[in-house]
Amino acid sequence: ALPAAAPAATFRWASQGDVATQDPHAQDEGFTKSNNNLVYDRLMGRNKDMSLAPFLATSWKAAAPNRWVFTLRKGVKFTDGTPFTAADVVFSFERAAKSRQFRAYAGPAGAVKRIDDHTVEFTAEKPNPLQVLYIAEVPIMSRAWAEKNGATNPQDFATKEVTFASKNAMGTGPYKLVAAEPGVKTVYERNPDWWGLKEGRMEGNVDRIEYRPIANAATRMAALKSGEIDFVLDPSVQDIPKLKEDRDLKVWEGDETRIISIALDQARDELLFSDVKGKNPFKDRRVRQALYQAIDINAIRTQVMRGLSTPTAILTPNPKGEGIPAELDKRLPYDVAAAKALLAEAGYPNGFGFTLHCPNDRYVNDEEICVALGAMWARIGLAVKVETMPKAQYFQRTPKKEFSACMQGWGDNNRDAMFTLRPLYHSLDAATGRGDTNYGNFRNAEVDALIQKAEPEMDAARRQGYINEAIRILQKEVNAIPLHRQVTPWISRANVTVTHRSDNWLWPLWVTVK
Repeated sequence: ALPAAAPAATFRWASQGDVATQDPHAQDEGFTKSNNNLVYDRLMGRNKDMSLAPFLATSWKAAAPNRWVFTLRKGVKFTDGTPFTAADVVFSFERAAKSRQFRAYAGPAGAVKRIDDHTVEFTAEKPNPLQVLYIAEVPIMSRAWAEKNGATNPQDFATKEVTFASKNAMGTGPYKLVAAEPGVKTVYERNPDWWGLKEGRMEGNVDRIEYRPIANAATRMAALKSGEIDFVLDPSVQDIPKLKEDRDLKVWEGDETRIISIALDQARDELLFSDVKGKNPFKDRRVRQALYQAIDINAIRTQVMRGLSTPTAILTPNPKGEGIPAELDKRLPYDVAAAKALLAEAGYPNGFGFTLHCPNDRYVNDEEICVALGAMWARIGLAVKVETMPKAQYFQRTPKKEFSACMQGWGDNNRDAMFTLRPLYHSLDAATGRGDTNYGNFRNAEVDALIQKAEPEMDAARRQGYINEAIRILQKEVNAIPLHRQVTPWISRANVTVTHRSDNWLWPLWVTVK
């Protein structure tokens, strides 16, 4: 499987944040999922063009519009030697269904049933054109390992729970976790018994991975230039032109399917962290629109993002790939006077104060974007306190809806708008997992109805109509404020070859270190 020209190598890399947990069903955050994916296979993986590839399942077929039968790979073992069977698939989906984060996938995947040791069946309540894609999102754990170690329930990340599975990992994947020191380093070694080796799935030569979180951008780049590390996932965007001229380094660029937006609390009767008492200004569409129209998005694109962003009016990561018409991608105009007039009309002629919460180590220039927004909103009389924190703390607080205004980034390797509309913009419905990541906690009855109509709709044109109408209503009501889609540059030493993925996942199977 390994090319003879490239002997096995250690790959050392860094980015600003850390792996949040080793539990594969605890945290639906891209960076953490991409690392968990090294250890925990899924039934399907992704090719370089992001199409589905057989992984632990070798094939799947529709038995009915709402029912799929999956044939499982034979002869696969977990790294402790336990054979992989249908029982592990059933266990993993039932475990994921108990997770506040992963029930959004396990629910629509349907009820899972073992047919025999190497066959499982998924039955959804209603037909769903995305059923297979939901099934592809759930990592597979060993039932025996989880039972032996008291890890049959997913870690509750939001309550800072620590479990055996949050600190240890054991899967069927291409790598084994050998050390996890939060804030210091995470180390993986190649799984010599991985089923994919025989199939030539490992195109690179990485047999050991050492990941280090380095919060400071200058420190990350110094480590890269000195040869201490081989790759940085998130170089400073302002450095990119200069880095392209450095012969010792290589820049890898590409669009990321990720929308960056601002969520506003539209549920509480009194806004948290605000000087407005007894009411919530964000319940008023005019206030939300004022915030939107006070944003100079081109200044953010040119000055904060140094051109590495695509401003958007659509609250999904990849409108073109999602079939959303281009005419909907028209932002409300930047207009300070209009924003002030809207605030005055809503009863806030002198503005008001609130806090904007943001991560400082998750998205490209996340803290800098939030500081810029605070300054722009000050121009219309709003007194905005910007409070930032590492993503480990941030993502413990967002599910609990602890913020009045906050940054929300959302990306997906699935090119369908329902993977955004259902979790982010439906109102919270704990039974189905809809609205689990609706940080504004708003309820828009029309949007809810359209999402529920689109979910089982097998007629593509009719389904797209429901999706487009939901986007239109979200825009009209300004239920959230879209900012931009990220363009994500990666950087490596010149002797390293990587494949840039549009979901911003570094996949070491495609990395070669010479």
